[in-house]
Amino acid sequence: MVATRLIETLRVENELGEGVIWDAAGAAVWWTDIQGSALYRYRPQDKKLEQWATPERLGSFALVAKSDQLICGFASGFAYFNPASGAIQWLSKIESDNPGTRLNDGRADRQGRFWAGSMVEVGEQGAGALYCLDHQLRVSSQIAGLSISNGLCWSPDGTIMYHTDTPSRRIYRYDFDTATGAISNQSLLVRTEKGCFPDGATVDADGYLWSAQWAASRVVRYSPEGEIDFVLSLPVSQPTCVAFGGPELNRLFITSAYQGLDAEARAAQPEAGNLFIFETDIAGIADPQFQP
Repeated sequence: MVATRLIETLRVENELGEGVIWDAAGAAVWWTDIQGSALYRYRPQDKKLEQWATPERLGSFALVAKSDQLICGFASGFAYFNPASGAIQWLSKIESDNPGTRLNDGRADRQGRFWAGSMVEVGEQGAGALYCLDHQLRVSSQIAGLSISNGLCWSPDGTIMYHTDTPSRRIYRYDFDTATGAISNQSLLVRTEKGCFPDGATVDADGYLWSAQWAASRVVRYSPEGEIDFVLSLPVSQPTCVAFGGPELNRLFITSAYQGLDAEARAAQPEAGNLFIFETDIAGIADPQFQP
């Protein structure tokens, strides 16, 4: 049985907290409020919380090796961004022919490529896709026909990729070629229960997948075979993303959102939009950096 203990809640009241990652070198957790166009960094050791405005809504990002910049999946495309100076360098615009989509969830793979997928906000469902930004800064579309690309993460050895199209309530696994980044052999890992929509995800050191589940007030730990191993109940209905961090990688950071909640629901969930920090007896894996 997994043991967890809530050790801290950051009352940031994000409309759509997302994209949480751990910076081991800086001993800090980073995340974004997509709808608030804001980027956050928090150092648990000295309780220092910083916030920066972003030039567009920021769906996901990763640290860049040997750099102060971040690689970002902004609403309209991929760019380098320096939070301290505000400098931005656009690399590639995505789906510029479709203003109804934006980039959403993303993550660096274990070999240092950056991946991000798009979601449909307005218009026909299935217009989104999952993209890979490789070491040479080339962008390729890897999965098409998506409505809300989400839940991107990799097995400890990097040979399995997990991904979901949130409205489908299906989490898929793919064989992943670590040398080329090619994906193949899609298979169904999990079909979540009705009303439980898989959002952001991560994988722990044992190869188990942790899935934040929108509208379900929970984070679920699944075995590599797709069996429910543990359910972490939360005081908010819309958890959005998860990451392991801390000095021993045994702290679980969970973002959440109040987006779409009416006044009654918000009153019933005063913690909605906050960042939750749990101590666990499970170790995670350090979040990879982008390596151009």
